[in-house]
Formats: sequence, structure tokens, C-alpha cells
Amino acid sequence: MSGFTTGAEQAVTDLGWVPDGIDTNVPNVARTYDYLLGGAHNLAVDRELGDRVLDALPGARRMARINRSFLRRAVTHLVASGVDQFLDLGSGIPTAGNVHEVATRARVAYVDSEPVAVAHARLLLADVDRATAVQADLRDPDDVLSRPEVADLLDFDRPIGLLLLLALHFVPDSDDPWGVVARYRDRLAPGSHLVVTHATADRRTRAMRDVADSTARTRERLHYRTRAEVTRLFAGFDLLEPGVTGFALWRPEGAGDISADADDNAVAYAGVGVKPTAHPTPDHRARGTLT
Repeated sequence: MSGFTTGAEQAVTDLGWVPDGIDTNVPNVARTYDYLLGGAHNLAVDRELGDRVLDALPGARRMARINRSFLRRAVTHLVASGVDQFLDLGSGIPTAGNVHEVATRARVAYVDSEPVAVAHARLLLADVDRATAVQADLRDPDDVLSRPEVADLLDFDRPIGLLLLLALHFVPDSDDPWGVVARYRDRLAPGSHLVVTHATADRRTRAMRDVADSTARTRERLHYRTRAEVTRLFAGFDLLEPGVTGFALWRPEGAGDISADADDNAVAYAGVGVKPTAHPTPDHRARGTLT
């Protein structure tokens, strides 16, 4: 976790940072993602899984950084649009560039079902009174939104940024991710935004299938979706330009936001939508396509 010198980082020297009851012999997707980002909160089994992912998809580290770059751009856009509170679902293990670090004056509720991720988030946020971390399953909106940590921190009568980055591809069709998102949408005030990144096998199909196979030992199975299926997640939202596109292609600002390899830019789709008010602005009409 380069960039932090907190107690959370010091805890890595032993396994005291791993909550009781966690099987340290089973790899975990959140910890593996932390490894790909260059973080320190991962175990040998996670690094082994990460190396298998890298064998299947050699640019995986670069793609993890692209996703973080997209998060920064999207959150910065929402802040500029007047959003000052965020609900980050499937937030994962804290690493550099967290939402509360990008939106420095915003209130942020991080939600994850993974106890290790939540334990680290609580360590990181110990001295941050405008952010909280909750262990809950994003597939249960009623439970998430009724948690006191969420309900007391966020004002659902005002616009909220709902973030689902690399999270919904762990929700199978049988759990209806489109219905889950719709239930959150119905609780959000007009002017709220939905931000999504979602892995796909539309490009690099064989490599992405190999990545899915490599995660078979974890409890978080990958469920890739097409561009059309990801676009359906935005039902009831007005998509901002350039629409649902490769995650590196959503308003890149520089070389660090995008890869020289075109296929790297499209292993995940990204989109940002706004819950419409009575008078939507022209920016709410997306025309772009995946290139």
C-alpha cells in the first residue's frame, strides 16, 4: 500500500491484521487486487493467484491502475457536479486514491462483504470522521441502507454518488444485478450518480476466461457481461458522454489513464449516469461507443 505510513501498514509485519476466522490458505479476490495494485495487505496464496492472473493477462497490473484512474476521474467529475457524499459498494481493501482522498470534503460510506477489506478500511479511517466502513452484502440494499453507519452519515434526500467499481461481476445473474441496482436507484434523490466498472470477455475472450478459471478456488466467481448487459445497469439513469465504453476510454486525461494496447482499455466497461431531474443538461445525453 505505497503512499500510506499508517498503523494499517505496520500491521502487515504479522498476521494480526487478518480477522479471526479467515482461512489464510484460501486466496481472496480483494487481497489479490491489492497485490496487483502493489499493496501490502495480501497473503502468499493471494500472490500466487495474482501471478496466475498475470500469466493469463500480463497487463493485469496496468489494468488495475487504469481502474483506479477511472475512479479518480469519475469522482472528480461528480464533485464538480455538486455531489458531496458517496456510497462505495464492494469497495475492497483500502489503497492509495480512495474516494475520501479524491473528494476531500465529501462524506463517504465504504461497504464490502469481505471482513479483511472492512478491517483495513476501519484502520485507515480511524481518524477520518467523514467516512465509515461497513461489512454488508451489496446484494441486500435494504440491509445496506438501513445500517446506522450509512443512514446517519449520508442524506438520501440529497444527491449521492453510488459507486460500483469491479463489483457487479461477482454477482451472478441468479441474484439479478440489474434489480439490485434498481433498488438502490429508487432510494436515491434526483441528481444522484451511478458509477460502474464491470469486467467483460467481449475482448480478449480466451485470456479473460483463463482469468476466471484461475479464480475458481475463491468464493467470488467472475461473471462477465456484454456491453449491452452493462448498459442495462443504467436503466433509469441518463448516461453521460461517452456512454458505456472501455474503462480507459471514459474521458481520459493523460497517458496514465489509458494503455497503448487497445485491448487493455476494454477488458472492463465503464459508465457514469445521473438520476434525472426535471431539466437534464446536455451533458446527460451519451452518444459514444466502444472503440
